[in-house]
Amino acid sequence: MALSDVAIRKAKPRPKAYKMSDSGGLYLLIKPSGGKWWRYKYRFGGKEKLLSLGAYPEVSLAAAREKHLEARKTLATGNDPSRTKKEAKAKLALSSRQTFKAVALEWFENRQNKWLPKHSKKIIRCLEADAFPALGTRPIAEISASELLDVVRKVEKRGVLTTAHRLLQYISQIYRFAIITDRAKQNPADALRGALQPVKIKNNAFLKEAELQEFLLKLDAYDGEPVTKLALKFLLLTFVRTSEQRAATWAEMDFEKAIWKIPAERMKMREAHIVPLSTQAIAVLRELRQLTGQRSLLFPNRNNPSACMSENTMLYALYRMGYHGRATGHGFRATASTILNENGFKSDIIERQLAHAERDGVRAAYNHAEYLPERRKMMQWWANYLDKAAKK
Repeated sequence: MALSDVAIRKAKPRPKAYKMSDSGGLYLLIKPSGGKWWRYKYRFGGKEKLLSLGAYPEVSLAAAREKHLEARKTLATGNDPSRTKKEAKAKLALSSRQTFKAVALEWFENRQNKWLPKHSKKIIRCLEADAFPALGTRPIAEISASELLDVVRKVEKRGVLTTAHRLLQYISQIYRFAIITDRAKQNPADALRGALQPVKIKNNAFLKEAELQEFLLKLDAYDGEPVTKLALKFLLLTFVRTSEQRAATWAEMDFEKAIWKIPAERMKMREAHIVPLSTQAIAVLRELRQLTGQRSLLFPNRNNPSACMSENTMLYALYRMGYHGRATGHGFRATASTILNENGFKSDIIERQLAHAERDGVRAAYNHAEYLPERRKMMQWWANYLDKAAKK
């Protein structure tokens, strides 16, 4: 006798599971827990098999009969309904792994340990706010360049050009990852080069060559905190990022080899970096050691010695020297880069010293000392150049 909705609703659990049959091998299994599950019993290849069709009431009687009919049709073609269901499930799982969001999150997870936490949060927020709503559920291989353009143009229209360009950069990197993991054949973001309005770059204020002598004389005469004065001297000699210097520890300094080893976790690109130390830089460190050598940090915070110097300490010292809007600590990097390029040093060597390039992981792991002999000569030249500039 065929089942009815009334009979199913009235069916109560028993101490042992029992069946309520419909027709053609379709039945409802009622478990002691009260759960009601649709099953289809059939034979394939001489063996009895069961196919699960879902739970009641999520799958109604009518829906269960439709699924049962489809399974019987599959069986009639000589195919196993259970195998067909597994293949469809696997295909769906594969399809879900090939959406833009799935690939983007996999790319993010793969790259995250190479970025600082602050940078990681910025990237995922950007994707969640501006890419996933429109592209998230779309198969990554089916997204066109025009769809990507619509997404980044919406950001551009908000007036945040830098964010729009960064978003396009992230999308392009996600597609490169999709290509090498066989989820896409081409990168539609490549077609959008030049499609966005250019960003008007506002560089950090930096010292020009003609301004160096005056600055160096003022720095030498600076009457503020001695540690701050030495911090500015050391920053100018090494032209690292201010965040990298402020958190520097004495354990990172190798006086014998005249190098400073900055660990990967403190670098913007999450790659260990070596800074060759000129004789002038070593001299600054020896003077500094008399002041802070008993601490773990080279530049401890005055109010909290266990923490590093405030990010504004050196900036405010520059203000006191009369360089408000004219120079910043980060600007020392531009000063050094400009002068070194103008004096014939190879751009690869300069860029490696600036720790600009984000490179292949294997290459980075083995070549953090890349160009070290050339960089050592360049850093000594730079220190000598500053000495001469102060005496012109």
